[in-house]
Amino acid sequence: MKLTSPQVIKKIMGNSGLKFNKSLGQNFLIDDEVLAKTIKASGVNEGYGVIEIGPGIGTLTAELAENAGKVVAIELDRQIAEYLKTAFVAYKNVEIIQGDALKLNLNDIISEHLNGMPVVVVANLPYYITTPLIMKFLEEALPLESITVMIQKEVAERIVAEANTKDYGALSVAVQFYATPEIIVLVPPECFMPAPKVTSAIIKIDIKNHIKPQVSHVNKFFKVIKAAFGQRRKTLVNALSSAFEMPKDELRKLILLVCGNENARGETLNISQFIQICEKIH
Repeated sequence: MKLTSPQVIKKIMGNSGLKFNKSLGQNFLIDDEVLAKTIKASGVNEGYGVIEIGPGIGTLTAELAENAGKVVAIELDRQIAEYLKTAFVAYKNVEIIQGDALKLNLNDIISEHLNGMPVVVVANLPYYITTPLIMKFLEEALPLESITVMIQKEVAERIVAEANTKDYGALSVAVQFYATPEIIVLVPPECFMPAPKVTSAIIKIDIKNHIKPQVSHVNKFFKVIKAAFGQRRKTLVNALSSAFEMPKDELRKLILLVCGNENARGETLNISQFIQICEKIH
């Protein structure tokens, strides 16, 4: 049964009494080539354990099951989760968990179901929770090698953006602090049913091969980032003076020392420069 076929999807939905839930961002992939590119980019093989978020009717799940050693698919929609448990009952390497991925303890899930395996996240993420999910994967220090996900094109461009570009912001710095992101391919709306209003992108976020920058106080680093990008029109001096008690004259000297321009704004600094500020600010 070809799960990328619109006819098959409609039949499954009809026979199972399932409905498309727009509020949960349910758009089902109907393009085999995109599916193949996702699997290839993830690098999974029979030795890998996979966490999948938002499996829908199991299109990606089935492909992952054929390529990976174990797949744990987490589905919020209770009705779809029950359907998946029945549909994948013959797959001994697929575990369906009903729940909210943002609230679940993923470390516990990995320990219970994927213990001893190299683990990756591979998913067509629900777009309305893309950013908090990615940051959860990164901030909770999960034992992940990489994250290969389908997300909205604009979000993918923000994640990979470099300093001094229009898309560069707090999300760019946050993800690039923990990992090395790369856009693999863009995916047009017609590759989904129902077709979303936006173009999508497959992005791979490499954790295993990333050299994480050294910073004395991670919380203070992210406080600097939040302040720097909180109001983009503000200069760094004004933005940081609102968040820290350091006198403006000292801030000007620090920013001048780090980037050669006391009137610099957050979007002009790279991660290394933000770390330099973090180490000296108080």
